[in-house]
Amino acid sequence: MDITRSSPAPVRVVAVPPEPEPADLTALPEPTTAEPLQPLPTVAVTAVTATTTSVTATDVRGRRRRPRLRDLLALLRPGQWVKNLAVVPLALLDAHAWGAAAFLRTGWAVLGFTLASALVYVVNDLADRERDRLHPVKRHRPIASGQVSTAAAGVLTGLLALSLTGWAVAGPAWQWWPTALYLALSLAYSQGLKHVPLVDAFIVATGFVLRLVQGALLVGAPMSEWLALCVFSLCLMLALGKRRHEMTAAGRAHRPALRGYTLAFLDHLVVLVAVLTAVSYVLYLRDDAALAAGASLVTLLSAPCAVFGLARYLQLLLVEEGGGNPVHVLFRDRATLVNAALWAVLVALALLLPHASA
Repeated sequence: MDITRSSPAPVRVVAVPPEPEPADLTALPEPTTAEPLQPLPTVAVTAVTATTTSVTATDVRGRRRRPRLRDLLALLRPGQWVKNLAVVPLALLDAHAWGAAAFLRTGWAVLGFTLASALVYVVNDLADRERDRLHPVKRHRPIASGQVSTAAAGVLTGLLALSLTGWAVAGPAWQWWPTALYLALSLAYSQGLKHVPLVDAFIVATGFVLRLVQGALLVGAPMSEWLALCVFSLCLMLALGKRRHEMTAAGRAHRPALRGYTLAFLDHLVVLVAVLTAVSYVLYLRDDAALAAGASLVTLLSAPCAVFGLARYLQLLLVEEGGGNPVHVLFRDRATLVNAALWAVLVALALLLPHASA
């Protein structure tokens, strides 16, 4: 019986080892491979996490103190400005007499729509910053990621609005109405129309037609209905293709308007609009294009290039699950680049032949 009562003595011996363990814990912050072998590093882990959080906090503060010119420029999306360069100068296709004044006015139209589109991008990013954080790609945008504050974006919005007002005042009187209408439609789009299925895509396509109208007004060229329909249907196809890509990449939670679409419905719409684009392009070449009689062969050769470009985009969209950014498709796909270059050469020849014969 006395032997069982003497058993607490080993308990005192067991209580001795915990004393050197805290001394080992103080040495744990050093990076060693033996960290997971010790069962009591909770104090050290909290210390390490505290130091790491303090370091990250200082990094975030350091980032906030840096100039944000690059982030502000990214907020304006300069990669999308090529849309203005691709659509506005289309008014020169119907210009019978080219000159320095026509090119300067075209550049003035491009500048106006660049300012207007940049203003729309900032307003949209301000309104969609919470939804953009749910998107795997759009969450990296400057406002959604926190790189640009809402206050800084508001100041940038005011500067863009003042610049756009100066552009309208300095230009020809009352010829800025397509840009103003584009701005009004875009603001209505960002305030709620973007959540209405089909209406959202049609507004985006209408904005590109207004770009064409603005260029035609400033250049003084006649407006071709077939060309306007071709631009509208082409841009509608790209807008619908972008929504299809968003459904496959991030589902319907990112954009409420996607609840009114299905993949099969979008596939049918994209193909339908692609056919309308090809037909309107051919009718424009036949009826309204200012081409010489000897350019009929060149015109005939340019039609397959246009159809191939449409088919290639449908292949990238439906087969390769791409097409989310049409600008990237235009400048990164080799087949599209070669086809666009060949088409541009053929159209240029068809336009220059009348001037060469004159």
